[in-house]
Amino acid sequence: MRRLRISAISYLNTAPLMWDFRHGSPAFDISYTVPSGCAAELAAGSADIGIIPAAAFASIPGLAIIPGVAIASKHSVRSILLVSKVPLEKVQTVALDNSSLTSVALVQILFAKWWGGSRQFVSASPNLERMLEQHDAALVIGDTALQVDRSHYITYDLAEEWIQFTGKPFVFAFWAVREAVIKDFSSDYLTSVFQRSRDNGLKPESLNAIASEWAPRLNLAENDVKSYLTKNIHYDLDRECVEGLSIFFEYAQQCGFLPTPPQLRFLEAERLAVI
Repeated sequence: MRRLRISAISYLNTAPLMWDFRHGSPAFDISYTVPSGCAAELAAGSADIGIIPAAAFASIPGLAIIPGVAIASKHSVRSILLVSKVPLEKVQTVALDNSSLTSVALVQILFAKWWGGSRQFVSASPNLERMLEQHDAALVIGDTALQVDRSHYITYDLAEEWIQFTGKPFVFAFWAVREAVIKDFSSDYLTSVFQRSRDNGLKPESLNAIASEWAPRLNLAENDVKSYLTKNIHYDLDRECVEGLSIFFEYAQQCGFLPTPPQLRFLEAERLAVI
């Protein structure tokens, strides 16, 4: 049986999900990229499984969601920020981190449905200083956002804003598998492998190791890293998160940022469950 190709994201928030794959799971070939890169690799067929931005699921045919695992937030997320030089009502131009898909759609939904008014959105590389040289505000995600000194800017936590308006969690990403792969691998096997890796990555001793590795990289305290992973990120794709995901797809379609909301297809007991 061939080795499965996994496309993963090289951000701190994926470290618990990747625990088993980095510590003795040799049956997979792993590559790391940015969120939009994971989506592109799945779409091209150069990866079999990937941590994809939620928005990508609507535009890549033939994918199924591995149940129970997500990168989501039920509170502030800290790593998805709109960083602004001016108050929100004065923002005219917004630079959008081009490594993101879901967060780009989310910030435009927030403007269209709740923050009001039209803005000019421009895709840009995730360099905050350069983004703000030419624009009033910038969307930054992942480790770049965690390193922002928020005392120097007006900042908006996008998960916090979404939850305030909808009352639902926000799902940024999840594991997706190409349906062509399912015939060769047990759905139960795939589900258990990825859920178990997440569970092992969230054990206290694992979190201590992750914090020790990542804190100096990001110039954060180890306790701050552990707090982010345990309080800001929610790793369970539970029913409430699925509800929030469905609302996101609905609003994205209403605002013209995504095509028709997709059916959510999950791996389940040797078959695909559609909701």
